[in-house]
Amino acid sequence: MKRILLSLLIISCLLASLACKNTGGSDKVRIGVFMSLTGSTANFGISSTNGIKMAADEVNAAGGINGKQIEILVQDDRSDASEAATIVTKFVTQDQVHAILGEVASSRSIAAAPIAQNAKIPMLTPSSTNPEVTRKGNFIFRSCFIDPVQGAAIAQFAARTLGAKRAAIMVDRKNDYSTGLEKVINATFIKLGGQMVGTQSYQEGDQDFNAQLTDLKGKNPEVIFVPGYYNDVGLIAKQARDKGITVPLIGGDGWDSAQLYAIGGAALNGSYFTNHYSPFDTDPKVQKFVNDYKTRFGAIPDALAATAYDAAKIMFDAIRRANSLDGTAIRDALAATKEFPGVTGNVTFNENRDAVKPIIMIEIKDGGTYAVRERVNVEGAALASAAPAAPTASASPTAK
Repeated sequence: MKRILLSLLIISCLLASLACKNTGGSDKVRIGVFMSLTGSTANFGISSTNGIKMAADEVNAAGGINGKQIEILVQDDRSDASEAATIVTKFVTQDQVHAILGEVASSRSIAAAPIAQNAKIPMLTPSSTNPEVTRKGNFIFRSCFIDPVQGAAIAQFAARTLGAKRAAIMVDRKNDYSTGLEKVINATFIKLGGQMVGTQSYQEGDQDFNAQLTDLKGKNPEVIFVPGYYNDVGLIAKQARDKGITVPLIGGDGWDSAQLYAIGGAALNGSYFTNHYSPFDTDPKVQKFVNDYKTRFGAIPDALAATAYDAAKIMFDAIRRANSLDGTAIRDALAATKEFPGVTGNVTFNENRDAVKPIIMIEIKDGGTYAVRERVNVEGAALASAAPAAPTASASPTAK
């Protein structure tokens, strides 16, 4: 009889231990964070991690989530998709996290998402814009806009706000980001009554764009779309101005870097790009975030720091509303998120678990100041699965 009781006691203890393990302990909310802290996109991962840590510290200082403190488990995926998958596997099998935040790059989020999905652990990416990310399952969310929505907003801004009827485009043919935006920009601009009068291609790392720009100048465009990255865009802007091209250049969030103006300088003045937020936004909520970040990290927060800060706060709010550390309960609470007041705008998740939120159109001014020219509210934020449509806008210029 004693042996039976002892066996039952041992089994009971083991079950209790397992239950505790499966909830990650009763006194902590465990959040796995996988980011590129080294490698080719380390700057993005570091600023994102800073934003997440700041959000967690703020919530913990206010008492935590339903009385529990948040524990952030940060892992460096070294800018590598296979390493990202390995880290997330460890999160769900060993660390027993309750939720996951990451990554910046879509390729790494896509590699990790099926693992989180199979484990039924909610994963929220702050800045992976490829539509494929959230198609990996109903536990996968994103709190940023997606590329097709960004492309539609770029084209609408040119057609409606700038009144352009003739446009040209320079596209990096070997970059999925650039070619993906090109397709939507073309389709939306034409749908809005515009004409694409010229297309030229280049490859990341090129130094001489004179031949392409000479051809486009002869087409007399009123705007030139450049859906690429800051290092190429800066050079394109300088060479365009040297050739006497004075029309605005317009691009996407790939322009967002302090290096953009360092390369292109005053040649970029009067050009525009879409982004998640601007540190020069006069909104008090934005300025508080910027000042707090500068005080703590000694730098102006980039857009990825802001999107990660918002993603963390959204996740924490969902766990609070779920009043549970169960993955499905947290997932359901995330899906029910409506008009969450983030630094990058109010966030609502649609049926595809993509964020419906404003896209900010930035105007580059003298000295590299990024002024908020317009806020474009894109309906649905799910244009990837449908024919590109013109986004609706309710925009009030707030340029400084």
